[in-house]
Amino acid sequence: MPADDELFKALLYLEKQATALKDLGKRSVAATQRVRLWQYIREQADVRQATAVADARSAGATWADLASALAVNAPSAAYNKATRLRAAALPAPEEGAVRRTPEAVLETERKIEAKASATRRLEREAARRHELLVPVALRLLDCRADLPEDEDVEFWLDQVDSVLPNCQTATQKVSLSTYLEALVRVIGKIERHLPHGVFANDEARSAYAAAAALMLK
Repeated sequence: MPADDELFKALLYLEKQATALKDLGKRSVAATQRVRLWQYIREQADVRQATAVADARSAGATWADLASALAVNAPSAAYNKATRLRAAALPAPEEGAVRRTPEAVLETERKIEAKASATRRLEREAARRHELLVPVALRLLDCRADLPEDEDVEFWLDQVDSVLPNCQTATQKVSLSTYLEALVRVIGKIERHLPHGVFANDEARSAYAAAAALMLK
């Protein structure tokens, strides 16, 4: 296939040569493919024209200035057409393609921004929580010898110890939280059955209490 910048000329050539194929079945397939490629060009044109409009607006062009360029007669019509053009660049919602009305485009953009805002909020919360988890995890590891002697406790401490030194990616941060939660749960279960003598000293008991309190947040 030709590159995007050659596709227009290629389609014009194929259009002129459409009758060269004598087999009607092959001619139908070729013409259908041309329809598909013209649709692709139409969608790309909408996206790029919307980008051009945004560039013009950011440079100070008014809707009145853009009316003739958009082949409409009024500033309001230019605004509405530019809004409809943005539909081509929007990801399709679950219910299907974005309707090409100003109201539908603006509503879709609002939903996209709300979802992005929620994602950013969750990422900030995850980063904040991770900053709190690290010192708690380090404190528990420092008190390792004074925590309850139990194979499950040892297992989860090993998991925490393995991920903590290079805890950079989102997956690693989630793993650290998961391991600490499991460790707190196991120690808590032991403490309920043996309320006295679970911890060797107050520092270990305090480190566990700090981790347990964080897990509840």
